[in-house]
Amino acid sequence: MRKLILSLLFLGFTNGVLAAQQFDLVIEGGRVMDPETGLDAVRNVGIRDGKIAQISQETLAGKRVIHASGLIVAPGFIDVHQHAQELASQRVKAFDGVTTALEMEIGAADVAQFLKEKEGRSLIHYGTTASYLSARALAFGTPLPAGAILPKSGPATDDHATPEQIAQMQKQLNSEIEAGALGIGMGIEYAPGSTRLEVIDVFRLAAGRKVPVYTHMRSAGRVEPGSAIQSTEEVIGAAAITGAPLHIVHINSTCLKDSLECLSMVEGARERELDVTTEAYPYIAGMTAINSAVFNPGWREKLGIDYGDLVLPDTGEHLTETRFEELRNSKNQQFILIFANTQEIVDALIPNPLIMIASDGLVGHPRNAGCFSRVLRQYVREKKTLTLMEALRKMTLMPAQMLERSTPAARRKGRLQEGADADIVVFDPQTMSDRSTFEKPMEPSVGVHYLLVGGTVLIQDGKMVDNVLPGKAIVGPGKK
Repeated sequence: MRKLILSLLFLGFTNGVLAAQQFDLVIEGGRVMDPETGLDAVRNVGIRDGKIAQISQETLAGKRVIHASGLIVAPGFIDVHQHAQELASQRVKAFDGVTTALEMEIGAADVAQFLKEKEGRSLIHYGTTASYLSARALAFGTPLPAGAILPKSGPATDDHATPEQIAQMQKQLNSEIEAGALGIGMGIEYAPGSTRLEVIDVFRLAAGRKVPVYTHMRSAGRVEPGSAIQSTEEVIGAAAITGAPLHIVHINSTCLKDSLECLSMVEGARERELDVTTEAYPYIAGMTAINSAVFNPGWREKLGIDYGDLVLPDTGEHLTETRFEELRNSKNQQFILIFANTQEIVDALIPNPLIMIASDGLVGHPRNAGCFSRVLRQYVREKKTLTLMEALRKMTLMPAQMLERSTPAARRKGRLQEGADADIVVFDPQTMSDRSTFEKPMEPSVGVHYLLVGGTVLIQDGKMVDNVLPGKAIVGPGKK
């Protein structure tokens, strides 16, 4: 009888240990790659309660097992420059390996509303900065229409602000930081009337709240005054004066032919311990609203292009002067493709160690669906100017470390380590490819076999799982 009792006790103990060791999900036999630790080896990954609980060479028991032999197991990609936030765009982001997509360049006019609308309705993680352009339009008495992110060219973009208006902007931006903004999105080129002091005052607010400024710089091209070099100098100067962390968005499409020189300025600032980062996307065309201040008189000289270099994304129509004026003066906001860069410049930028990858994703441009897989296809597999580990660093660890400036949640992102969030992409390095084109910009990428968002399987065997919405908000220091 005593032996029977001991046997039952032992059996119960053993079952308890096994239950404790069993994971919600195990990714078995994949090539696990973590850019922070340098781990690059075949491992098994155990996931429990949305976290990576164990990474081991030993066999792990799971309620569910994903067999990943021959596949890469990496942190989910983090896109810090994603405008399109609706479900269709989130879907193509997921097939591009993205588990977090944030609206940081321009930001949201109403951060609380942005977060509320997406809660429980998102495929991938989301978040936003506070919109300087919206705050400026509000201070000028012309708030942005519902759904708009860019103001039309007019007094709210072209006129100097009074000290009272600047104070009103700061008050509004501070309120949005309190609502959970991850920083201030400052599209200076879309508000050419902003003075140098206005820019510094906004940076001062960011520094005081200990959040970064994500900036689309004042100007592009080589025409002085107002060149890309001068614009880079302005924002680095503002960061140096105030102490605000600075992120320069899409340096490729702002600095154009001088992109490498602008990047050298970023490098110089970092060498002098300024907190300055930047990003690029692997396409030669940009995209913005034709009604915006970017196309104020002088744009052709500034950008070094002509009307025919502007293309309607829906039809492929190259504009003429007459068609440009018609669209420019329309009451409807029209986004336009801008072919102003060269492949040589983009090819030189993407491998640079200071460049992280971010899409500037917007419906109508192929970068919305194919940015990250395009880097893996072109620069890792075809051009071989990036190692796979370095490409992953640009897509995961670098943006996560940048986001740590304003949210502790980022310390659990961009890594494939025990204790990190189970935001994981499992893909085939030989087939991962973009399929989106300027003619078909929403074609999803191929090569992702599985995608986990917070431990929930969103893509399974290369197909989207139905009725699953695991995306959660990533918020800044103002949101408790």
